[in-house]
Amino acid sequence: MDPLLLSGVNHSSHPRTPYPGRSRAGRAAPTEGAMRFERRLLARLIALALSLPAAGIALADDGMQWTAQDGSSVTETFAAQEAVQVSALELTASPEISQTSPAEQTAPVAAPATPAKKAGAHTLSAPLPPPVLRTSPTLTEDIPSAVRGQMPVFVSGDQVSGQPDIQATIEGHAELRRGDTIIRADRMQYDVPEDRATAEGNVHINRAGNVYEGTLLDLKVDAFSGFFSDARYRFLETGGHGEASRVDFIDNDHSIVHNSTYTTCERTNEDSWKPDWIIRARKITLDRAEDVGTAESGVLEFKGVPIIPVPRITFPLSDKRKSGFLPPTIGLDTVSGMEYEQPYYWNIAPNRDATITPMLMSRRGAALAGEFRYLEPSYNGTASAVYMPSDQLRDRDRWAYSLKHSGTVASPIGGLGLNIDIKRVSDDNYWRDFTQRSSPTGMHTQLTQRLLSGDASLGWGYGDHSVLLRTLKWQTLQDINAPIVPPYDRMPQLQWRYAPQDLPGGFDASVEADYTSFHADGAYIRQPNAARTYALAQVSRPFLAPAGFVIPKVMLHASNYDFDNPIANGTTNASRTLPTFSLDSGLVFERDANYFGRSFLQTLEPRAFYTYTPYRDQSTIPIYDTGANDFNFASIYSENAFSGHDRIADNNLLTLGVTTRLLDSDTGAEAVRLGVAQRLRFADQRVTMPGVQPVNDRLSDVLFGAGINWTPEWALDTMVQYNPKTSRSMRSTIGARYSPGKYRTISAAYRLQKATSFINEPSEQIDVGWQWPINDLWGDKADTERRSGRWYSVGRLNYSLRDSKFVDTVVGVEYESCCWIGRVVLERLQNTLVSSNTRVMFQVEFLGFSRLSLGSNPLQSLQRNVPRYQILRQDVTAPSRFSQYD
Repeated sequence: MDPLLLSGVNHSSHPRTPYPGRSRAGRAAPTEGAMRFERRLLARLIALALSLPAAGIALADDGMQWTAQDGSSVTETFAAQEAVQVSALELTASPEISQTSPAEQTAPVAAPATPAKKAGAHTLSAPLPPPVLRTSPTLTEDIPSAVRGQMPVFVSGDQVSGQPDIQATIEGHAELRRGDTIIRADRMQYDVPEDRATAEGNVHINRAGNVYEGTLLDLKVDAFSGFFSDARYRFLETGGHGEASRVDFIDNDHSIVHNSTYTTCERTNEDSWKPDWIIRARKITLDRAEDVGTAESGVLEFKGVPIIPVPRITFPLSDKRKSGFLPPTIGLDTVSGMEYEQPYYWNIAPNRDATITPMLMSRRGAALAGEFRYLEPSYNGTASAVYMPSDQLRDRDRWAYSLKHSGTVASPIGGLGLNIDIKRVSDDNYWRDFTQRSSPTGMHTQLTQRLLSGDASLGWGYGDHSVLLRTLKWQTLQDINAPIVPPYDRMPQLQWRYAPQDLPGGFDASVEADYTSFHADGAYIRQPNAARTYALAQVSRPFLAPAGFVIPKVMLHASNYDFDNPIANGTTNASRTLPTFSLDSGLVFERDANYFGRSFLQTLEPRAFYTYTPYRDQSTIPIYDTGANDFNFASIYSENAFSGHDRIADNNLLTLGVTTRLLDSDTGAEAVRLGVAQRLRFADQRVTMPGVQPVNDRLSDVLFGAGINWTPEWALDTMVQYNPKTSRSMRSTIGARYSPGKYRTISAAYRLQKATSFINEPSEQIDVGWQWPINDLWGDKADTERRSGRWYSVGRLNYSLRDSKFVDTVVGVEYESCCWIGRVVLERLQNTLVSSNTRVMFQVEFLGFSRLSLGSNPLQSLQRNVPRYQILRQDVTAPSRFSQYD
């Protein structure tokens, strides 16, 4: 039976009555001319309804005449073969014509014949413009409430009876549809004025993809208020489902489920099916506006065993953030004893949130931690703090805080930027007492380091100019057995930079001036504090072409120092001025190549870099912010062998290198990169760091580098520093990765570092990390897509070949069911050369409900230590309501 459209109930419906004033006194036979005439008449009526006010239309045997919008008379005559005998009548356009459906509006209309033009009339010869298509709200995920109230109601069934605009009774396969709501039952009654449906017998409701089934329904359809007896329900976004004795629908967004169950475990057709986990509650309140469920007087069962009573607990109905208590964390520490954390999450706004965490440690006492995050279009930041009054093990208050802010503000005088990064703790033992645990505040990873920065900078930029004001103060956590030299504070640093754009002649230039006041604790540093001023100017003229480049550059560096105490030569100030010249050049050769059945664009890129800086004695100048650059493919083509501004290397050297690449001819992706480079020194480098001998080798070590990404799954990177005099490798790094798909990755690296003039401690290590389904080992790949009932091995091992021991160890297993994930992780991390921290972490994640952890959260450890680790089920997206459409 075709659906019946109910009208007259405040719904958008079309009357099925003839238009007023329309009559037919006679009609000619259905000749070709008559059909053309009817099409013309229909086209004019539609055009009139869409664009003109109501006006009279006169029809005659040989034409048609009407009044246009500007008041002029429009007459159109037809050719003789199109003339039709009709009686004279007058039709008045009815407003209902404007409700013509889009399908009727877009019906093709034949182009009119050329009309005979009369005085004072318009001649219509061009076809009508196509109507504008309008979007329909019926295919949107969320139907606006204003639109929902105007949508029509359709009912259908084996037998439909009732009174128009009053009520309808449907017997057999009864169905009611309105917008995104569908109701089916064996028998149904619909009260039109009340918008109320009552149904019984196999009742089924689909409301925007959320499905309810039961025996008896009483519901106001648009308001979605009423009740449902003996109900079963299933939610679209989480897949959560359950049963209840009764469901009370309060409104569109709120409902109460009585004597109910809830689980996200996938139900099978077996009679013996039981969910792996389920919550049974006296009452569950569902808030779809906030996507939060609240269970009261319940118990959580796992594998049929009650594990946690839940007097009151909230759980998500989607991945939307919500305020409430997060799962507690219970741990055991060899120093702090039993630990318990109960975080509370506060969803302040879409761009602001906070986490407040009371903590209890059996051997130390109570503590309180908090974290606040904010995100704005032009700035963002995080503030964290921990406070423990009267630590019983240290007999003092313990605290820590962290503040991080980054933002820019536009102003008439230019852009202003403020960046803050401050970390502070109460005492020197904090890093030892509070190891890298996974506190909800996220502070322990930052604040268990021994060097904590307090960095704040204010920047300004306008056009070619920029200014930076910066303060940097370090907190150094000292250990009597292993003291470290603290870095210098910058109190303050003021820097100005000018870099003009689009200079004439193709030149590039910049000028930089800096003033920095350096301060440090004299107990650990045996040199004076100082105020340093430097200016650096450089000019270059790049000559760039597709086949190569040549870039000559000239730099001038001038600096001055004022010391608060005399230096080694007895003076309290020092200055120097040094010029530097460099010439960088390279060529690019290309050819088409084919290797192993693949087409490539192969390049050959030789490069030569020459630099010259005269010698100036700098041995008496203390070191404040300078260190030796790492020897790699980036630094080998640079003018200075040092970072910072306290040492400028005297150079007279030439660097030669060549690189070849294989670029995929279709995508341009780099499949292979091979490179080699070496320095040729024409004079000794006499400027060095304190305690380091001058460099007198004419030939430097040779750098070999290779990168292979033949397929997206495989990757290989290697770099070798080879000493031709000893025929030995001074440093080697070889790394490989295989990632064939999600949750499948294996990486391995070998690192060798020999002792050099800059590195005192040699090392040789093997590093292996992985995440892989264990089921694959015995060929069980049937559930690759569903990922149900699968075991995963995950971990990272860092082994020292020199010391014959593991440095860092993280190993674990994960089990993924259809509705829960279990994790067990063992972590052993090296704290110092002679001590380490070991812990075991357990976690059960009930998908769509909550996570329960024993010990610290293993997810944070896996994400921090295992390369390319992916959280299971992180790729799940919210389904569309049309994926569960009836």
